[in-house]
Amino acid sequence: MIAQLSGTLLQKSPQQVVIDVGGVGYRVMVSLTSFSQLPDAGAPVTIYTHTHLREDQLALFGFTTREEKAVFQKLIGISGVGPKSALTILSGIPAMELVAAIGREDVLRLQSIPGIGKKTAERIIIELKDKLAKDEQFFVSPSTAPPARRIYDDVLSALTNLGYQRLVAENAMKKVSWQEPITIENAIRVTLKELAKS
Repeated sequence: MIAQLSGTLLQKSPQQVVIDVGGVGYRVMVSLTSFSQLPDAGAPVTIYTHTHLREDQLALFGFTTREEKAVFQKLIGISGVGPKSALTILSGIPAMELVAAIGREDVLRLQSIPGIGKKTAERIIIELKDKLAKDEQFFVSPSTAPPARRIYDDVLSALTNLGYQRLVAENAMKKVSWQEPITIENAIRVTLKELAKS
């Protein structure tokens, strides 16, 4: 099975890329998250891949981080979640944010992903929460989580407590620069200013 590709990025689109490895062009399906992290066409690239083999088709699914690949592989282990559905999920939410949402049993956050209904969201949480908790690469306790991640969660919690809908709050929070150093006061101020425009 092909686990990784290193070569030249020939073409890229939000759904797929073509990577030249030694004169062979490999078509790889990617999530929007991975797409946004890829270099421009013509640049060297390394991508972690999952090889999906069916009777009539061999497909490659690619990721810019090992964590996203690992989450993808756990998702496709869920009954009713195929590779394309898993990629759609990871296009709607970054891998580690998905892990955090599953850990706190945040059904509403999962439902905000296009194509994910309440039953599917609940099934993902039920089937993956314990598996992710036991996997050291996904374990993030409040004390070890990056400060910006904790502040993001605190700001979101504060806004929803104020009565803002989660999706509305998250869209406004995109205007915040989450690079450290960041304070909860500044993050709330920027977000409220953005919410006031709508």
